[in-house]
Amino acid sequence: MTIVIIRTLIVYFALLLFMRLMGKRQLSELELPELAVAVLIADLGAHPLQDIGIPLMNGLIPMVVLFCCEVLIAGATMKSARLRLALYGRPAFLIAKGRINQSEMRRSRFTLDELTEELRGKGITDIAQVEYAVLETNGVLNTLLFPQFRPASAGDMGLNPNGGGYPVVIINDGRVLEENLRHAGRDRRWLERELSRRGASGPRAVYLLTLDEAGRVYYAPMEARP
Repeated sequence: MTIVIIRTLIVYFALLLFMRLMGKRQLSELELPELAVAVLIADLGAHPLQDIGIPLMNGLIPMVVLFCCEVLIAGATMKSARLRLALYGRPAFLIAKGRINQSEMRRSRFTLDELTEELRGKGITDIAQVEYAVLETNGVLNTLLFPQFRPASAGDMGLNPNGGGYPVVIINDGRVLEENLRHAGRDRRWLERELSRRGASGPRAVYLLTLDEAGRVYYAPMEARP
C-alpha cells in the first residue's frame, strides 16, 4: 500500500510540473498538438498506477519526451507561420458581414444547431444581429455584432471616465497579504484605520478587502460559519 501511495504522489506531482511548464495557455483551450500531448501524458501517467509491476520510469520517461516535443513544437510554431498553419489551422469565418458561410460551416463540420447554441451561450438570440462569427483554431466561437446592436461604451456617449486600475487583494479570507499591502503603497496603520471605519474587529473578521489605484476600497465582512 505504501508503494502505491508513493508512486501515485510521484506521478501526480510530475504531471503538475509538466503541465505548469507547458504554460498557462495550454491550461485553457488546447490546440490540436497540445490536446494530443495532454491526452497521452495522462494515459502514460495512469499505467504505472494501475500496475505496480510496471517500472515507474516507464511512465515518467515518455512523459518527459512528450513534454520536450511540445516545447520544441511550440518554439518552432512561434518562428514559422507555415508550420503554425499546418499544425493549428486557421480561423474560420462562419458568419461574415451578416451572412452565414455555408461552405465554411460544412468544412468545419459545424451544424446550425451548434451555431445557434454557441450564440445563445453569448446572450445572442437573433442571428441577424451578428456581423462576424469566427471559429478560432482552439474551437472557441467569437462574435462581433453589427454596430447598432453593440452595447454603448463610455466613448460612444462622449464620456471620459477615469480608470480605477487593477484592484489589489489586501485581505483574503481573514489573511492579510503583506506583499500586496506594500505593493499598494499602504501599511498596517492604514489597514487598521480602514477596518475600524467599517466596524471590523480585525483581519479575521474580513472575508475580502481590495484596493485599486484610485483609492477605492471593496469590503466584504466574514459571515458566520456553521
